[in-house]
Amino acid sequence: MGLFNLPFKAMLILSWRNLWRNPRRTFIMLGAITVGVWAMIFMTALMRGMVDDMLEQGIQNLPGHIQIYHPEYRDDPSVVNSIAEPSGKLLDALNDPATKHWTTRIKVPAIISSERESRGINLLGVDPLAENAITGIADQIVEGRFLETDSDRGLVIGAKLAERLETRLGKRVVIMSQDPDNNIADRGFRVVGIYKAKMPGLEEFNVYAARSTLQTLLKIDGLVSQIAIIDEDYRDIDTLYRNLRQATPETLEIRAWYELDSYLGYMLNMMDGFVLVWVIIIFLALSFGLVNTLAMAIFERVREIGLILALGMRPSMIVYQILLESLLLLSIGLTAGNVLAILTIKPLESGLDISVVAEGLAMMGASSMLYPSLRLHDIILANSVVLILGTLASILPAWRAAKLNPVQAINTT
Repeated sequence: MGLFNLPFKAMLILSWRNLWRNPRRTFIMLGAITVGVWAMIFMTALMRGMVDDMLEQGIQNLPGHIQIYHPEYRDDPSVVNSIAEPSGKLLDALNDPATKHWTTRIKVPAIISSERESRGINLLGVDPLAENAITGIADQIVEGRFLETDSDRGLVIGAKLAERLETRLGKRVVIMSQDPDNNIADRGFRVVGIYKAKMPGLEEFNVYAARSTLQTLLKIDGLVSQIAIIDEDYRDIDTLYRNLRQATPETLEIRAWYELDSYLGYMLNMMDGFVLVWVIIIFLALSFGLVNTLAMAIFERVREIGLILALGMRPSMIVYQILLESLLLLSIGLTAGNVLAILTIKPLESGLDISVVAEGLAMMGASSMLYPSLRLHDIILANSVVLILGTLASILPAWRAAKLNPVQAINTT
């Protein structure tokens, strides 16, 4: 028999009418399911947005989805552990269309001094255009400009660092570091730009200079500290990672972002687990109301159920009818919850200002703007969990109804 044969249509009509015998109770349960589904999807979108932001900020700080560097560089990030600029098979792999963006950078510890203060910093020598494609640093400039060429003689510092040094745009500062022979390399730079990072903590440490200018200062012509590469999506870099690994000389080390910072990798995996746990917890709260609603509906219809059992309806059809009522209730609640979630999340995707807790978020590696991330996968997961667990929760009341003794049920007052 087809899905829309007479028995199914009859059962559907009966289930629908039974659902609305007590409209008040049905509306209360629908409201609970709607709010519960909305809460599942809405909170998941907020958490997804926060975790995505923390991951993206962390990856930008690394920077890149993949890095290539000297095997000893991570333990000793000094100029001694520099590598040659890419060439041969590695350069061909980096220039392959499958690679979205890549850049080379110098990253060494240094000291910056103004007229009044001195601070330890990370001194970054970058190719301006390639660096901006990787980190978007040029878009964070709030005063002045970013570096224009590979040999630019200016310096770009963070707003918080400028405040600590009591300096400003156009002032001169002195940079001191070490060359490969452990001699002091120092030079005066003029501040040409001040940036404001999404993560305020970075403003105090990351200072940008032109790569060629630093190579000359540190006496490392043709050498860099690291090669940074990004792909289209940080979640899907395995293919690019394998290709670059094959092209990377054995004397160099190559690592993906989740290997460079295991905390970020754990966070991504933990988020998927959190979503499932969160959805199940919300549903467990809903399941009590669902079971109670169905149990009350059955209690009010004991005599009716006993009568139709006495007239020859199979117990399995009783179970079928009550499960169908549950599915109708869940489907309406899910539809309303999904619509409400989409209508409330979409307007917030342009950004939600949570700067009132910016300092706490900065400690976690998140910015003061939250961008909720609504994903089809999360919507499907929430809907699937509600339908599956809701159906399972409905089995007990349905089974109890099917087990009623027809004679005793008819004589129930």
